Amino acid sequence: MIPDVRRCEYNGRVGGISADEEQILVTLLTRTRWATLGTARDNEPLASWVATVADVEPGHFLLHLSHLALHTRYLLANPRASLAFSEPDREPDRDPQTLARISLQGSLAAVARDSADYLAARGRYLAALPEAEIQFGLGDFYLMRFVPDSARFVPGFGRVHRLDRDTLAMLLNRN
Repeated sequence: MIPDVRRCEYNGRVGGISADEEQILVTLLTRTRWATLGTARDNEPLASWVATVADVEPGHFLLHLSHLALHTRYLLANPRASLAFSEPDREPDRDPQTLARISLQGSLAAVARDSADYLAARGRYLAALPEAEIQFGLGDFYLMRFVPDSARFVPGFGRVHRLDRDTLAMLLNRN
């Protein structure tokens, strides 16, 4: 059984996360632009690769998704979702189970196009992914915001940290 480490401190570290592990977590969530999006509808799970941009609130992400994509239609029916980020698998001799990874559980909602928030979020998205400018001219895309409820961080084989939203935000704010 994996212990729940959400609010505990170990050697002065939140959630028992070492300083090195904390830096790995921050790197995964602030420098990775490609993630797996997990959605479900009518008992049908779906995993898709999507571009992501870290939003202003730590742990929140912006996604720009086409209505034509199956994952977007799943999200419109059920906004609960998961985003998964992983350290790149670049070393063929390395056991992939030792790669750092994090999955976030939460929900997505469309950012209203007629809001000031939309303009600011669009600006953040395009600052990180300028090639996406053309998609903003297409009518079938939604700018969506992912808000996490919890996270499961695996910094390597045999280490697991379960984090609530507040702990995740605190870790990201410190860096």
